[in-house]
Amino acid sequence: MGLFKNFVSQTRKPEGFLGKMMLSGMNSGHAKLADWGFTHLPPMAPVKAADLGCGGGRNAGELLKKYPGVHVTAIDYSELSVEKARNYNRDMIAAGRCEIKQGDVSNLTLPSDSLDLATAFETIYFWPGLDKCFAQVAKVLKPGGWFMICNESDGTDATSLKYEKIIDGMKNHTVEEIEAALRSAGFSVIKSDHHPSKPWITVLARKDI
Repeated sequence: MGLFKNFVSQTRKPEGFLGKMMLSGMNSGHAKLADWGFTHLPPMAPVKAADLGCGGGRNAGELLKKYPGVHVTAIDYSELSVEKARNYNRDMIAAGRCEIKQGDVSNLTLPSDSLDLATAFETIYFWPGLDKCFAQVAKVLKPGGWFMICNESDGTDATSLKYEKIIDGMKNHTVEEIEAALRSAGFSVIKSDHHPSKPWITVLARKDI
């Protein structure tokens, strides 16, 4: 169990050799989930967006493709993830449309009221308190800005609950828990969707105007 636990725990904060192995499969492994999540975004033309907990950087790249006029800031607290995401998006970084930063979602340093859109794919399991972290997201979004959460787990599926017992600091949140924390942080117009055949969930919320 020791090696297995060490490996799956890299989903929280990839580090060292095992972290590199985890990141090598993260972009492809989460692609179908992320693409399903992207279909829930309302019509918009964001100028500034952020992908929080960006992992290997694939979803930041998809935001750049989906919205040709957007500048994307991708943030992760793993140095390895930042390195991987920078390599994945190097052309867009060179073009001035993307920035990859190391940071902590519980203390975001982005300017207040600056973003039109924020996304979080497969990451809020590890955020240190939803109320606190969602308040940070609300702080950096413009009034009326959108926040999208996309998770592989609906907080009740057996497989994810098994990993919750193995990975320190992991918490699988239900839709109800996520929605309550969003309302507490100042979000409204909250819409949730559950995949028809998988435990995947997408929660979309707008910051109060």
